[in-house]
Amino acid sequence: MPLRTPETWPHGAVMLDAEHTRFALWAPDAFYVSVELEGGQSLPMLPQADGWFVIETRCPAGTRYRYNIDGERDVPDPASRAQAGGLASPSVVVDPHAYRWQHLLWQGRPWHEAVIYELHVGVLGGFAEVEKHLPRLAELGVTAIELMPLAQFPGERNWGYDGVLPYAPQSSYGTPDALKHLIDSAHGLGLAVIIDVVYNHFGPDGNYLHHYAKGFFREDLHTPWGAAIDFRRREVRDFFIDNALMWLLEYRFDGLRLDAVHAIEDPDFLQELAATVREHIDPPRHVWLTLENEHNQASLLEQGFDAQWNDDGHNALHVLLTGETEAYYADFAERPSEKLARCLSQGFAYQGHTNRHGRARGEPSGHLPPSAFVLFLQNHDQIGNRAFGERLHQLTAPQALHAATVLMLLSPMIPLLFMGDEYAADEPFLFFTSHHGVLARQVREGRRNEFAAFSAFADPHTREQIPDPNALHTFTASRPTLTSSEPLTQQATLTLYRQLLLIRHREIIPRLPGAHALGATVLATGAISARWHMGDGSLLCIDLNLTAEPVSHSSHAHSRLLFEYPQRSFEALQQGTLAPYCALVSLTAAAPLLPTTGERP
Repeated sequence: MPLRTPETWPHGAVMLDAEHTRFALWAPDAFYVSVELEGGQSLPMLPQADGWFVIETRCPAGTRYRYNIDGERDVPDPASRAQAGGLASPSVVVDPHAYRWQHLLWQGRPWHEAVIYELHVGVLGGFAEVEKHLPRLAELGVTAIELMPLAQFPGERNWGYDGVLPYAPQSSYGTPDALKHLIDSAHGLGLAVIIDVVYNHFGPDGNYLHHYAKGFFREDLHTPWGAAIDFRRREVRDFFIDNALMWLLEYRFDGLRLDAVHAIEDPDFLQELAATVREHIDPPRHVWLTLENEHNQASLLEQGFDAQWNDDGHNALHVLLTGETEAYYADFAERPSEKLARCLSQGFAYQGHTNRHGRARGEPSGHLPPSAFVLFLQNHDQIGNRAFGERLHQLTAPQALHAATVLMLLSPMIPLLFMGDEYAADEPFLFFTSHHGVLARQVREGRRNEFAAFSAFADPHTREQIPDPNALHTFTASRPTLTSSEPLTQQATLTLYRQLLLIRHREIIPRLPGAHALGATVLATGAISARWHMGDGSLLCIDLNLTAEPVSHSSHAHSRLLFEYPQRSFEALQQGTLAPYCALVSLTAAAPLLPTTGERP
């Protein structure tokens, strides 16, 4: 397959030179398609084989346009590179080479160096405002920011998973060049940038594909969020693969996080996407591909993908920290310590094990390196899918959370923080949208009905207190305070993060290549001792106690203490006790090689 370039991508408005543009639309259900340019010019497009309509015309960057289908309906370009405003506004011809990159020598970072900080561009104020946080994050020890989805969605406020124009950055966040400037600035500070992409569905409002390209969707399958996409079709596959390449090649993103790939029914699409990306990225450039996948398909992590978000690890930790065992935590209600130990030693807790519904979930993952799993205590889902968006420090003892933070930041898994974690921000992260009319009511009622499975919300009157996703206040309440002028308790959290990330960079990251787990032992409910053989031959051990009770445990001979929480915990361990709410991290050096004399024994 020839390598794709911005000039050869088949979809959308592609500039051929400074004054000429090729417009291409796959519309197999249309009889007639025209390009409607600003100023009233209408250009009939030429029908091609297999449902394509194409025209090349004199048209510079900045030109606004729409497609007209059968003389009846104006629609945005599904591969629009930018919208003049929202979905009701015209699409805009974009010159992909207009931005002048300042850090062209940037080649990314190796995956094992990743310390990821997930953020929502909208609540932080747009691309330019996010850029202001970059120096602070680099100083903290973050090495990558992960942006929640950016595809143009209906309205001004949304998590991003309702996007309908995957090629167009959300117009309320800033221009395409503003996004490129954000990425460029991040690279100048040594920060990689990941984008969360949604290839499993289109949002419920503003998607017109079903009017002229029903073949984008399957009639026999649906996802929880809408019609399933038909990846059996070549045109559909190329639409999304070219989108991935656009983010990586034109915008110079350093990685993709693929949302909810368990809702993609054609797994070989994922394999093709990964293979195509790898084919287009020349060494020594590093590009990361990560997954969210409830099916725990470890096999995908051997086929071009670097890692998967480890929801199993999060869920086990959450149950141990909060005691919550309802709904999606029910699968971790029994023996959560054993499930956490399995995650630390083998990656997933569910590797073909039967869940509460009697279904087997997952594939064996113990052969994979720990860096194939992204570990987190919170993310957008785990906070925002709570009725009131509470953060973890509001649900558990602060000492227990600090001990769990030590595990997250110093284990050989790849750590992910959510914006505000480092300050123990008090602001919630709520589910927000900006729909109108019937859809707004459906989203509001659907959101509240989701929580009927929780005993605390069994009463419909109680569910009425759940914030309306469409209310402006729901969005503004989700803006975290990310400043240094925080109360002492939050300063203590920031200090802990700084200390741990300094140790991670100095002691853990250099030893990650070649690391593998040796096992994890449950000492008591909520107490675990885990060990890893690091790439340099050393032995890393983390002893963790998330409970208020001391646990009998012995210290590791000849080990060097990397970190203890709280203070004097190591002293207690030397006396045979793992203190309450504690985490101890130690490193035993590799045994030196015995000198050889060349003589036979």
